[in-house]
Amino acid sequence: MARLSGKIALITGGTSGMGAATAKLFLEEGATVIVTGSSDQSVAAAMKNLPSLQAFRSDAGDPQAAKQLIEAVAREHGHIDILFVNAGIARVALATATTEDLFDKLFATNVRGPYFLLKHAIPVLSDGASIILTSSSAAVQGMPGLSVYGASKAALRSLGMSLAAELAPRRIRINTITPGPINTPIAGKMGLTPEQMAGFGQMIARVPLGRPGEPEEIAAAALYFASDDSRFTTGTELRVDGGITLG
Repeated sequence: MARLSGKIALITGGTSGMGAATAKLFLEEGATVIVTGSSDQSVAAAMKNLPSLQAFRSDAGDPQAAKQLIEAVAREHGHIDILFVNAGIARVALATATTEDLFDKLFATNVRGPYFLLKHAIPVLSDGASIILTSSSAAVQGMPGLSVYGASKAALRSLGMSLAAELAPRRIRINTITPGPINTPIAGKMGLTPEQMAGFGQMIARVPLGRPGEPEEIAAAALYFASDDSRFTTGTELRVDGGITLG
């Protein structure tokens, strides 16, 4: 039997990379899947690739857009069983080169938007629902140029632990996936200089398992947290990072 049969799943940032791989797996496991993307083009491409998918354009850093998204899903489906808060952005900048605008943009998209998405989603979540957050190995391992990004992802992870305690009376579980370097389009969107791209390659070379991860490996972790297999697991972090945070 499909592990997510009859479940309503919302995945933010679900039109590419880890989110798209998770959407595909969740559909295969019987869920009704709704994803968000940051542009009309990404939304259209996602629905073309997976015709059974529902997709919305939504700004992950805008609390009002989060409210409208949850309202739209609630109108059509009545509730949400699985919420994968996956949308996020990454930028590389040394502290001396970090602007207030960069800081605000990262925290808006990676913390503020997700927080208010969760706020608006909580009343719509079914009892026993599963919330999954995407953090980063940069949140637990210091990396040059990633101070703001790492701090934003650490904040999201901390938020998950607090809300896990807050929502436990309703049996709503919140768990965090912490990826290491993954083969996704995000690296190309980070605006890396050639020197920074070389540094990214060096980071991959430090992965004990000797390679970057694949989006499907994050999707498998998300399926565990989304399914009843993790029904006694909440407030935890699963590092899917090839061992890069070991040392």
